[in-house]
Amino acid sequence: MTQSLPSATPVPPRLVVFDSGIGGLSVAREIRAARPDAEIVYVADDAGFPYGERAPAELAARIVDLAGRLIADHRPDLFVIACNTASTLVLPPLRRAYDVAFVGTVPAIKPAAASTRSGLISILATPGTVRRDYTRALIDTYASHLEVTLVGSTRLAALAEAELAGEPVDAATVAAEIDPCFRARDGRRTDRVVLACTHYPFLIEHFRRTAPWPVEWIDPAPAIARRVTSLIGPAVSGAAAGGGRALFTSGRSPGAALAAVLATLGLICAPG
Repeated sequence: MTQSLPSATPVPPRLVVFDSGIGGLSVAREIRAARPDAEIVYVADDAGFPYGERAPAELAARIVDLAGRLIADHRPDLFVIACNTASTLVLPPLRRAYDVAFVGTVPAIKPAAASTRSGLISILATPGTVRRDYTRALIDTYASHLEVTLVGSTRLAALAEAELAGEPVDAATVAAEIDPCFRARDGRRTDRVVLACTHYPFLIEHFRRTAPWPVEWIDPAPAIARRVTSLIGPAVSGAAAGGGRALFTSGRSPGAALAAVLATLGLICAPG
């Protein structure tokens, strides 16, 4: 009697998750929960941070070039652009240049528009995302019948980086940055705020404490993780926990607080 050989264990997918800094860890966190077996290469382009104030042509050239080197080095099954500013600018040229599947991050205007009761929503983003035609097109498509306030923050991404580094975050500064999101019209008030930068979910508790009234803060990361699993499939039952590494393009090493956050995602720091 011939004994059948056990089937080969499926190879876990390798994903590159890319951001201008460490905000994309909010996306990596959701991906890790959805695919705990995946190998994640998290890339923080901190040498180019912040993206929101860079000239579009310069930024696009930088990201397309860097993505090519990352693809050559790591051979990912999927490349996640965990940055609204980058996604609204470079997804088309990336898809033309490389034979890899890309998943982007765009402002979650559609779910905000679908769920608002007051008809007043705000989009809290970087200045770059606020300026993009892509963002305006999303508003025209999904929220043209609503009152939409676009707020380009120049300080929140850096505050989120400080939060993850274990540094204090000034409540008054947070309050001043989010205050333009809150509008009142004819007895109605803003009830949905789209977090259109992946850094911002790390400040969510600060937002809730300093907001003038409660709103629904809409984080796109869970939807991105669902898109990732729709492309690579769900985790195999009984698969081992995946690992990975975190790369910083500046070559820096994370402090203790950030290293602890990376460790919760199974990521070790490696030279950029």
